[in-house]
Amino acid sequence: MPQRLDPTDPREWLNRSRSSLQHARSVASGVYLEDLCFDAQQAAEKAIKALFVHRQTRFPYIHNLENLLALLSEQGLSIPDQIWEAKKLTPYAFEARYPAVAREVTEAQHADALRIAEAVVCWAEGIILSPGPGSA
Repeated sequence: MPQRLDPTDPREWLNRSRSSLQHARSVASGVYLEDLCFDAQQAAEKAIKALFVHRQTRFPYIHNLENLLALLSEQGLSIPDQIWEAKKLTPYAFEARYPAVAREVTEAQHADALRIAEAVVCWAEGIILSPGPGSA
């Protein structure tokens, strides 16, 4: 288990992000892929919010990843094109949570959600854990 840190420490947000990502990878019998895609969305969301914490700025309590990235961009953070793909994960924050709304997710969609979430987490880690000139 990771060491728990103060919630004002962006590394704690990254720890939670990694935990959600690990859960998103845990394909097992009886587990819906849409539930795992929800975890992938959560991993990306927590990684993005870790950047707000790192930059010591407030973030809105929303799940829309495109809006969160746009706010970071407005603050001067350069968002790579690949990271903007995170907007594809936003529907999983809502649709995947409830049976009446959830659509069956394919293995390909799950793999894509994992790929995107992993990219966002790695990007945030690169900024937070090894900051360089112009990274924050």
